[in-house]
Amino acid sequence: MKLFIRYLNLMVVTIFILLLFSFILPFLFPGDLLTNISGISPQSNEQRIALEQVYKLDQSIFHQFAFYIESLLDGNWGVSTSDQSNLLHELLLAFPATLELVAYALLIAVVIGIPVGFLSGLKNHNPLDFSVVTFSIVGYSFPVVWLALIFITIFCLQFQWLPISGRIDLLFDVPTETGFILIDIARSGISNKADAYLDALHHLILPTASVAIVTTALFIRFTRRSIMDVMEKDYIIAAKSRGFTQRQIFFKHGLKNALLPILPLLVLQISTLITNVMIIETIFSWPGIGRWLIQAIYQQDYPAIRIGMLVVSLCVMALTITIEFITRAMNPARERAESATV
Repeated sequence: MKLFIRYLNLMVVTIFILLLFSFILPFLFPGDLLTNISGISPQSNEQRIALEQVYKLDQSIFHQFAFYIESLLDGNWGVSTSDQSNLLHELLLAFPATLELVAYALLIAVVIGIPVGFLSGLKNHNPLDFSVVTFSIVGYSFPVVWLALIFITIFCLQFQWLPISGRIDLLFDVPTETGFILIDIARSGISNKADAYLDALHHLILPTASVAIVTTALFIRFTRRSIMDVMEKDYIIAAKSRGFTQRQIFFKHGLKNALLPILPLLVLQISTLITNVMIIETIFSWPGIGRWLIQAIYQQDYPAIRIGMLVVSLCVMALTITIEFITRAMNPARERAESATV
């Protein structure tokens, strides 16, 4: 319970800091402060005075910050300066597309990277291990931008096997309900669902693979190093001396003890994973929050940049703290060791 309260306090403090930084951003952006906050360019002095009263700009900075937090909680996230669209609505459309790529890339990395890393660590210094290590080094060394461009050149331009952009062909009129394209196809009433599924999967392959290769390479390296360290521990050597098979030793002692050190390392990769996904969205015209933010930057849409950065930061923070809390809860020995050190 104390651990939960500690991490809850950490999350609350971090959220407050992110909100404070987001509140300060319009004061740092160039241009008119009122436009940067509201997304509306006042056309007259009367309109300016009215907007300043609405956004509390005629009051103290503390009242303005309180109003900003209250507006966020009420769902009033402002409007875009480019087309006056509702920012909350735009984010609700873009965020599921980003989350979809993150989830699929992470799933591939877990399903492939961790088992392959265990296999490589158990069979270290043989041809299989050398091949896996080579793949992990090459996969980690390639920037996602290069991978994406190579994939586009080969599979889209050269062989024309896969589409170059988007989530689904415009011929399929799939209404947006959840924002997750495969779920929306299942919930839709279109007659050609099988073709729509196939087309959506074709659009998913290259963006997901571009991110998943780098993430999988990281998982392989972490897992291989962890299982090699665990298999050299004294309790593993003692189990071998008692006549236990390697299979028994791995599943009884090695698996859990090797996974526990991996989770904290993977926490550090969450921001990298989300960053890579946002880069890939721009290259493949994937309608996620990364592409949406890049467009906002090009258009100098400061209210959109402000809210987009806040949402991305909150998501990275929430995922990082949640996984860190789960790791500490699964490994009380680590908590006691760090407390003893302090």
